[in-house]
Amino acid sequence: MTRRARCGWLVAAIWGVTLGAGLNRVDAADANKACGLLTPSELEGVLGGNVTMNGSDPLPGGKTEICSGQAQTTSVMLRLVTGLDPGRDRSGNKEKAGIALFKKMGAKVDVKTFGPITCSTIEPPAEQTQKGINTTCTVTKDTAVAGIEVTAKSQKDMVSIDRLRPLAEKMAGRF
Repeated sequence: MTRRARCGWLVAAIWGVTLGAGLNRVDAADANKACGLLTPSELEGVLGGNVTMNGSDPLPGGKTEICSGQAQTTSVMLRLVTGLDPGRDRSGNKEKAGIALFKKMGAKVDVKTFGPITCSTIEPPAEQTQKGINTTCTVTKDTAVAGIEVTAKSQKDMVSIDRLRPLAEKMAGRF
């Protein structure tokens, strides 16, 4: 498999999860536990505008719930994965491999860890700027992981790790 095919596959897989969240939307975000991780007003304070959130049915297997939304210049996704094996591998090797692949593609990657919270920003190379700039923070607990992911179309609209981290800290006490 060529480097371009591998990179395209990884990007397609990541975006597939994000786009898959749009399937099977429910009318009330309240029915989705991921939507309870943060309030629209908390999100609006960081994203700088009105946010509409929509929950989806749990993904196959019933352990992952996703709540997605849109602000004026960014999209946001809240994710909650429960029922994880407390003895699972937490070495971070899979994440490190993904980051290495993004860097190999030419993306600018920044990762910061704050105890159980890990945040990253991925700025794609110039030829892939249409994918947007992604900032993600996840909170890990024994049997669950929660995350917030914000994607902006341009660098001027991106949300920094320093601005997103306080939302991850709030999420940590809500699951």
